[in-house]
Amino acid sequence: MTQEELVKELSKPEVLYTALGLILIRIIIWLLFANTIRRTLSLIAVENRLMTPNQSWLVAIPLVNIYWNFQVASRLRDSLINEFYDRKIAVEENPTFRKGSLYSWIYLATNIPLPISISGVLVIMHFVTLANYWFNINANRRILEEHDKFREKEVIINDEN
Repeated sequence: MTQEELVKELSKPEVLYTALGLILIRIIIWLLFANTIRRTLSLIAVENRLMTPNQSWLVAIPLVNIYWNFQVASRLRDSLINEFYDRKIAVEENPTFRKGSLYSWIYLATNIPLPISISGVLVIMHFVTLANYWFNINANRRILEEHDKFREKEVIINDEN
């Protein structure tokens, strides 16, 4: 296939619409992921946060997120450590960090031009590690929410006495 034939094939409307649809789906996934990070950070006391909840939206910006994923992995871990320590909640040593670092490195690798067979494997690994990291962040968010509910019940019981 010549270069002209390839350009002609790739300029077909169905190919362009498919590519735009995939890009849109990817951005929506990033926005939902960023919202989970934002909601988790909003449960952390201001003095324990190493990033603001609104900074989480940077993971939805293409190219910026290559760098910012590493920052989120580190800052979210430290923010959670600070919050869990203040609340006296026993959790894993580095919450979300291993999965976040793995996701960041694999996402970085997916942005390097590599042969299609390697890129395909990396894209699959990217989505698997994203899902794993996302579930881990969500699990820690639920721990904080449950602790908030427990503290509210404790305050109500103490007020009644």
